[in-house]
Amino acid sequence: MRATLGLILFLLAASGCAKDAPESAEPAAMAGPDALFSLSIGGVPIRVEIAVTEAEMRRGLMFRPSMEEHAGMLFIYDSARRLSFWMRNTQIPLDIGYFDPEGVLQEVHRMYPNTETSVPSNSQQIQFALEMNQGWFTNNHVKPGHRLSLDSVAAALSARGFNPRELLKNTD
Repeated sequence: MRATLGLILFLLAASGCAKDAPESAEPAAMAGPDALFSLSIGGVPIRVEIAVTEAEMRRGLMFRPSMEEHAGMLFIYDSARRLSFWMRNTQIPLDIGYFDPEGVLQEVHRMYPNTETSVPSNSQQIQFALEMNQGWFTNNHVKPGHRLSLDSVAAALSARGFNPRELLKNTD
């Protein structure tokens, strides 16, 4: 009886270990919504989280007390439109850059913590919005006309498990 019980326990333990072992045929895990991706704007490197789903966009940078100097959040829409953001439950003073479908920065606006006043884009041809710490665009000499690296955006989307072709009409 003891030998049988010992064998059963051994087999259970061994099957449990095998279950936890990674299988080489399985694909690598996708990056989560809080993963940081390296991009550049006008040659200035940044690290961003990307917000793609409706839930990610609604939450944005809410409830965070701070953000690293060259970090931000890039909101990616499936088509161009007029965008509008507010700062409900957002404690960090931010600037928002609005980009057209080609990744060209069109405008930059200041946003203030915990305000519910909308900050709309002037253009109706905006597909990307980038939130950075307030003053970042000015301090880094990033201004309208500078480009967002769409190849890097496509790579970040792929890493998150999204199809870049569905969201970025200007990439192959």
